[in-house]
Amino acid sequence: MEEAVELAHSAAVLTLGWFRRRDLVVDGKADGTEVTEADRAAEMLVKDYLAEHRPHDAVIGEEFGRTGGTSGLTWIVDPIDGTFGFVRGVPLYATLVAVSDAQGPLVGVIDLPALDQRVFAGRGEGCWSGQSRCSVSTTDALPGALVCASDWSLASESQLVSLRRAGVHMRTWGDAYGYAMVATGQADAMVDPVCSAWDLAPMGVILSEAGGNFTSLGGEASYTAGSGLGTNGRVHQDLLARMAGAT
Repeated sequence: MEEAVELAHSAAVLTLGWFRRRDLVVDGKADGTEVTEADRAAEMLVKDYLAEHRPHDAVIGEEFGRTGGTSGLTWIVDPIDGTFGFVRGVPLYATLVAVSDAQGPLVGVIDLPALDQRVFAGRGEGCWSGQSRCSVSTTDALPGALVCASDWSLASESQLVSLRRAGVHMRTWGDAYGYAMVATGQADAMVDPVCSAWDLAPMGVILSEAGGNFTSLGGEASYTAGSGLGTNGRVHQDLLARMAGAT
């Protein structure tokens, strides 16, 4: 866990060299999303470190794909989660690093370099922000709950109507920052209707160690199912039902 935290922070600090620069080079990817030289440089830093210090571990990165390994450990890297905001100077982007083994998520790190904040967890080691132990909120019902999303336009009309009827507060403090808010008790839930594995890999262990819950919107305990729901646990099943279109 300490190694993952240090590695994520090194990559995150590197991105600050490009943050809010007028000459930032931004390219478009085949899926229509943006990628910058900062994304590539940060991921390469992680890959180079792992190639030297953990050559038998597998690595999956958003920008450079997969490198095979034989140790049974896999590192999953999103060098800049929230590139859309990063390009526009929004300080809520994150560098994500996760480690998984045969049992699933083992370590998760959310590093928010522009905020100088890190939220991280290891299986059986608790969830932490700096030196402080993190825990989720105690909100036990959806009316009045704070529910975040990276982009509410990705939710269906029936999902949006169902949530409005439930009386939740819907905000877009999204991407990994939304999950960090849930883990630290500042928000009650984070919804990702469409997401990639590297966006979600750290969230299961972070939220479970903080006392919450993480699944796909189909209820699977998986970061590879294409969607994510992180909550304080108490509102999880009700929110799952709402996102499934139940009233």
